[in-house]
Amino acid sequence: MGSSELSIVKRDGKRETFSVDKIKNAISKAFLAEGSYASEDDLIGILSRVRVKDGMSVEEIQNQVEVALMAEHYYAVAKSYILYRQKHMEDREVKDKLDFLTSYCDASNAATGSKYDANANVEKKNIATLIGELPKQNFIRLNRRLLTDRIRDVYGRELSDKYIYLLKNHFIYKNDETSMANYCASITMYPWLLEGTKGIGGNSTRPTNLKSYCGGFVNMVFIVSSMLSGACATPEFLMYMDYFIRKEYGEDYYLRSEDQADLSLKKRTIKKVITDCFEQIVYSINQPTGARNFQAVFWNISYYDKYYFESLFGEFRFPDGTKPCWESLSWLQKTFMKWFNAERLKTPLTFPVETMALLTKDGEPRDAEYGDFTAEMYAEGHSFFTYISDNADSLSSCCRLRNEIQDNGFSYTLGAGGVSTGSKSVLTINLNRCIQYAVKNSIHYLTYLEEVIDLVHKVQTCYNENLKDLQKKGMLPLFDSGYINLSRQYLTIGVNGLVEAAEFLGITINDNPEYEKFVQEILGLVETYNKKYRTKELMFNCEMIPAENVGVKHAKWDKEDGYVVPRECYNSYFYIVEDESLNIIDKIRLHGRRYIDHLTGGSALHMNLEEHLTKEQYRHLLHVAALEGCNYLTFNIPNTICNECGHIDKRYMKKCPHCGSENLDYLTRVIGYMKRVSNFSQARQREASRRFYAKW
Repeated sequence: MGSSELSIVKRDGKRETFSVDKIKNAISKAFLAEGSYASEDDLIGILSRVRVKDGMSVEEIQNQVEVALMAEHYYAVAKSYILYRQKHMEDREVKDKLDFLTSYCDASNAATGSKYDANANVEKKNIATLIGELPKQNFIRLNRRLLTDRIRDVYGRELSDKYIYLLKNHFIYKNDETSMANYCASITMYPWLLEGTKGIGGNSTRPTNLKSYCGGFVNMVFIVSSMLSGACATPEFLMYMDYFIRKEYGEDYYLRSEDQADLSLKKRTIKKVITDCFEQIVYSINQPTGARNFQAVFWNISYYDKYYFESLFGEFRFPDGTKPCWESLSWLQKTFMKWFNAERLKTPLTFPVETMALLTKDGEPRDAEYGDFTAEMYAEGHSFFTYISDNADSLSSCCRLRNEIQDNGFSYTLGAGGVSTGSKSVLTINLNRCIQYAVKNSIHYLTYLEEVIDLVHKVQTCYNENLKDLQKKGMLPLFDSGYINLSRQYLTIGVNGLVEAAEFLGITINDNPEYEKFVQEILGLVETYNKKYRTKELMFNCEMIPAENVGVKHAKWDKEDGYVVPRECYNSYFYIVEDESLNIIDKIRLHGRRYIDHLTGGSALHMNLEEHLTKEQYRHLLHVAALEGCNYLTFNIPNTICNECGHIDKRYMKKCPHCGSENLDYLTRVIGYMKRVSNFSQARQREASRRFYAKW
């Protein structure tokens, strides 16, 4: 292959035809910088040592030139060449940052402007969000170096280089590479009950009453979330709140909720005092924070039916030795849900992301009261997730992340161990690219995937070693203080582009034996390696990631590199979101046990509906979901927000029912959490416009 036929990869990832003249020009400038002249013989001698291959990066070629100059004994020229490269690199970085600054300021919103991890949770772009964006590239470099150094030490340079190759060529994606913190955590708040926030760097003492509980809880969540890249789940939130309410107003407060509680002019009832506490906590946590790049905290809570609660907390004791009370907690759960649902008519509150945990038997909730209540809340327009299980051996406490519960026991130092779990790190496989690459290169796609899956497990193992080193050096107080247990958190293998890969192979995307087999063999392969690499201190799971950001990126990158890309954003479901041929039951089946069996880290069915159903209809759908083994789902009906008068309606409207304006926005789930569609990135807005909202 002649030099004119070779292509090289530029720093922005684009290819261009190789030009030897550019190398000659750079070498000549280095000679001139030393007061000498590069003759044709000099250039021939130097270039004879440079070997250019098709697809080689600019940096690789420049590295060879440095070595060639040294080999030809042009030491001073080599120094000038190195300084020349360094100056140009610095100039490029400054120009890149200036270009990014301009494009970010000109972008329609913060999600569209973000170069690395577009996120609809950032509502308004401003100087604070810009400041948060600028250092992200440096964090990526640092995190890659820390990880590749560890890989090289444990597995050798070849694997380290292969990891970077797969990463740069978008076969895999390291989630939250712009942050040094680990991913999502479901925490136990028990250490906070014992010592306040002192163990995690705060100054507040332990809560002693309802007022200090509310204020202290907000502070604690802010501190914890600043040390996480993703969500902070507090599964004990309402149980602890109930404890302090009972201490203040008596064990039977829920039976006397309309009694007057204070002597102020407001003369608030017990229930009003409690809902004021809800307001303090929820509105505080929904405010953007500097520690999260002007995002609100990703906060998740759980509700339980009686049997789920007893399984998780049956042996639990508060520091004073008392037990939780199911009757008062049940009242508090229902009160919070109804309050939060009503509050969303006032303002588009995003957090907490709520999950109702129901135990079922033979397709029916064991706690019929809570099965009915769940259906009732959906019928009243509330938007939340439901986690269905026939055993309380797992808990889903994020927008889809599911974790096995390793310990349902209790200790007076760690509290309820079962809720302390989560994911340390997510490394995602771009299935569409991997499978297309294998087919194009006459490799069986399972053979190639096995190679990639093995690599990502080794990389995650190395990430865990880096975490352990950070803990030894006192950098992970959440683990040291007992909020999270390092050995109970998972290393997550994410998957994206599964539907698109199946489409490329000519497989029809509906409930059929061929598609079922394809899904099981792909995800089953991941689970095989999860078990292979599992140890006493290492646990792996597999998640169909939400892919709010990377679903768009994978489609863009794959299209640029000539792969078959059927849509602008890869699916995060087992069906095509714009497919109008699938009914509600079809989608439930496609997220049933036959498809999700190997997704030990979770998936989520977002049932997009055109309008709200009745309580009886929702009850029936929950029954079908339980029978089919669809364990995590929510129902999305776009809420209408009027941009003129601010009226919010939990129905999808074309005109504001309050003022008649057609200047409307809509509130729906971008992927896991609810946000205005106008806050979505441009690509996600286009994806949202193509979603099919079914009728019953």
